[in-house]
Amino acid sequence: MKTPDTSPTSDALALDAVSCTFVDRNDPSQRYTAVRDVTLSVGAGEFVSVVGPTGCGKSTLLNVAAGLLAPSSGTVTVFGQSLAGINTRAGYMFQAESLMPWRTALGNVMAGLEFRGVADAQSQAQEWLRRVGLGGFGDRYPHQLSGGMRKRTSLAQTLALDPDIILMDEPFSALDIQTRQLMENEVLALWAAKKKAVLFITHDLDEAIAMSDRVVVMSAGPASRPIGEFVVDLERPRDVAEVRTTPRFIELHQAIWAVLRDEVLKGYRQQLAA
Repeated sequence: MKTPDTSPTSDALALDAVSCTFVDRNDPSQRYTAVRDVTLSVGAGEFVSVVGPTGCGKSTLLNVAAGLLAPSSGTVTVFGQSLAGINTRAGYMFQAESLMPWRTALGNVMAGLEFRGVADAQSQAQEWLRRVGLGGFGDRYPHQLSGGMRKRTSLAQTLALDPDIILMDEPFSALDIQTRQLMENEVLALWAAKKKAVLFITHDLDEAIAMSDRVVVMSAGPASRPIGEFVVDLERPRDVAEVRTTPRFIELHQAIWAVLRDEVLKGYRQQLAA
């Protein structure tokens, strides 16, 4: 079998003309198209963020990329191979809590490794807890950890499986600004070490620019689609707090916000009218 191309010039993940339409179970005549004709790619080793108004289908796209949701039309390819079913080359870090409350931090990180039958699951899980700064907290249960610590545990849980593609759905939105910036820098450091492909969903434009190689802007829903794409040519490595004061960051922020602003207002008006 041919080995999929994982060179830096290849697409780790590609969505081509993807649309997702949902049908009301109680009234099949009622349909809602979340996204329409979305074409989006993430290169191997590339960090891509998607921003857009609330309800623009960002999480829908992430679920399609994960293979959790089949598109109504269009195709998804992973390293050149058509995706059918779950994307086994991707790790998914959800916005909501995903830790099992009856397992310790170590047990949560071990879970996926155990499922895969990894012989040294415990030692690998312990090493990942150490990498995210929780080496001494493996015996704590989720309720004994702060919000930031739970996010670190979730990050270790995702990265321990060594996925080729990392999908992240607003993973730090519930954190205070200081903890959030620490987590953002943590993710960038871990990403720089292995250069996995990352598709990152966020409402925070500052976060998107500070972390990414490219930022994709989605229109307001329904039938949301990409309406802008910006290359972030800021030097790496980056500190997410320091980079926000640079002239180029401010210039990029102004350019992206000029595209995003009207869509955010449109989305806000739609929510008020609902």
